[in-house]
Amino acid sequence: GTQVTVEIHPEDIPLQPIRILSLEKGSQRLPSLRGHDNKGFLRTEAPRPPGAKDLHVYPWDKSSLKSMPVDLQQLQKLDAYALKVNVKSSVEELVKALLKQARTDLEKVRAIWMWICHHIEYDVVGYHNKSQVSSKAEDVLQMGKSICEGYAELFEQMCSIAGIQCKKLSGHAKGHGYKTGQTFTGNSDHAWNAVYIEGRWHLLDSTWGSGSVDDSFTKFTYRYNEFYFLTHPALFINNHFPDNSNWQLLKPTLTLKEFENNMLRNSNFYTLGLLATHPETPIIHTVNGKASVSVDCRPGTLFMFKLKGREEHGLMTLNKHGMKLDIYPPTTGSHKLEIFAKPSKAEASDGVYKCVVEYVVECGSVAEAERFPRDLHQPVGPSWFSERQGFLRPSHRGPTIHTNDGRCTLTFTLGKDISVLSSLHCDGSSLDEDMGRRHILQIHRRNQIELKVHLPHAGDFVLKIYSKKKSDPGNYDYIFNYLIKCLNMEVKWPPFPQRYSKWMEDYEILEPLSGLLPANRNVQFKLKMHGIAKVLVQAENPHPLTLNRGCWEGTCNTSGCREVFVMVHENANHSFYSHVLKYEVETQ
Repeated sequence: GTQVTVEIHPEDIPLQPIRILSLEKGSQRLPSLRGHDNKGFLRTEAPRPPGAKDLHVYPWDKSSLKSMPVDLQQLQKLDAYALKVNVKSSVEELVKALLKQARTDLEKVRAIWMWICHHIEYDVVGYHNKSQVSSKAEDVLQMGKSICEGYAELFEQMCSIAGIQCKKLSGHAKGHGYKTGQTFTGNSDHAWNAVYIEGRWHLLDSTWGSGSVDDSFTKFTYRYNEFYFLTHPALFINNHFPDNSNWQLLKPTLTLKEFENNMLRNSNFYTLGLLATHPETPIIHTVNGKASVSVDCRPGTLFMFKLKGREEHGLMTLNKHGMKLDIYPPTTGSHKLEIFAKPSKAEASDGVYKCVVEYVVECGSVAEAERFPRDLHQPVGPSWFSERQGFLRPSHRGPTIHTNDGRCTLTFTLGKDISVLSSLHCDGSSLDEDMGRRHILQIHRRNQIELKVHLPHAGDFVLKIYSKKKSDPGNYDYIFNYLIKCLNMEVKWPPFPQRYSKWMEDYEILEPLSGLLPANRNVQFKLKMHGIAKVLVQAENPHPLTLNRGCWEGTCNTSGCREVFVMVHENANHSFYSHVLKYEVETQ
């Protein structure tokens, strides 16, 4: 079981160290030395072509992002060591330094990978002028930059020195400048590697592992990407199509046509734990002006979208296992649709939305009726997110509420000790902030909250819901919203009465609900209020209310006044009244 390392160097030519042989347990003789070249020393043997045991099933089985088990925690020390190695004298010396901390083949490949991804930058100038760029390993090392060809050459050479079989592969890639649905013709445009570890071939792309270039292709940014290290072949084929289909390492292999037509899901898609998209094709055609998209994911992912760069013309809902989006393009023609995601726990990452998938929406006719108010926030409707904030068992689970008479009532169970605030919004100037609140009446009954909404006119409205901890003195946080639609042009509800700060959240108005009272009439009052000594309705004259089974009741005459106030004595000993409600009286 002893590992014997044999290095054979010619005396006069400083070429790479040669081949590593290991003595199998119980073997009595050294394996024969194959692969003599005419200089009289040995290299790693020529890579064997991929065979049946290298292949993975396509499509992806959603098991692992990698083609073999890799314990990233265990590799942390090696990773940190590899990053610090600073040898530029020669490729051999660099490999020698890197391998000091690497024992297994996986560790050797990892050390080489980490070093290249953090020390070689993409040559954006060379990309525009490829004839001027050398892809030779020594040149890449000395320059510290190259294009994909140079990354792959350096990787291959470093593996060869380390005694690891490695092959440089070339083919088509859906990389920078790729347009959804485009075809690939002519020569291949990208290079990457296959490495042989533990009896199997694996794929990696150190160019894409190192970082990214900006849209104008003038600036490279180091941004390490773990995804492209030993990527599962069924995921690698998403954006890498090798010239030789055997190097897809898949059964069955894909045709170029299938590669072109397949959905491009970038590395963020998989590293964020997303699983699938529907539809599976990158180009979607609207039906009656509408296109629908959904994404499946593991719980706890937040989404947003942009249609032609703006978060408009769509209705997105979140559910435990993903999101659904209906898009209504405002004009006919082609529209770029981008979908972004991030984990809901901000500490899990930098808390930034990352683009995970792109579609092109082809719109033949516009759905004129589907225009959303400016104030509508995505996602729309209740979700696991609003539930997490304490809004449980919503009476309306969908994003949109349709009302014919301009009224609707929503209820929730509150799972936390929170105060709730809600407001109504619509486009145009018909509702200012104060009026937007007065068209909603909130009623608390123990841990239940009811929101009564009376719309001022027909149209599309946004009902926004905010909350804060009761113990918190601070501001309310926005939680979620609904879209409320009313087509009935006859609708014209007045606001609810104005509530003052002494009106407690568990008080309840039974009548009159309308904040606008008829003139010269006797109006019946019935209010549920506790912990109060006296109640008075102040019109032209004061009208006391009497307590009857928990409700303060009585009538008041509205003649001769423009406003009616409800006032309370909180304590029988108080000599002053506090205002709690204000009603307007119709002008004759």
